Amino acid sequence: MMNIDVEKYFVKADLIPAIIQESSTGEVLMLAYMNRESLQKTLETGYTWFWSRSRQELWNKGATSGHLQKIVSIHGDCDDDTLLIKVIQTGAACHTGSHSCFFNEIKTFEE
Repeated sequence: MMNIDVEKYFVKADLIPAIIQESSTGEVLMLAYMNRESLQKTLETGYTWFWSRSRQELWNKGATSGHLQKIVSIHGDCDDDTLLIKVIQTGAACHTGSHSCFFNEIKTFEE
């Protein structure tokens, strides 16, 4: 397995945003935060792990609900402070039961 320098993603902050995207459709499913430990567990297991800011604990997405996120790829942005994680989503990504967390339309602009 390739050795990945996890530390380079945490130079600016202890938490980094992770954008979760459906691999097959490109749909953005959710945004969550990762710390060093959750990123390491994600890299080791091939499934998403996050840091819950409200509960102050690690959580494995779908461990309780069965709505797992199997990772297809992980990309870092140009500044090494945000991740884009493409997944195969089982069930709903959102805790509300919606497939994506982004279902509250604010405004649509004409093209």
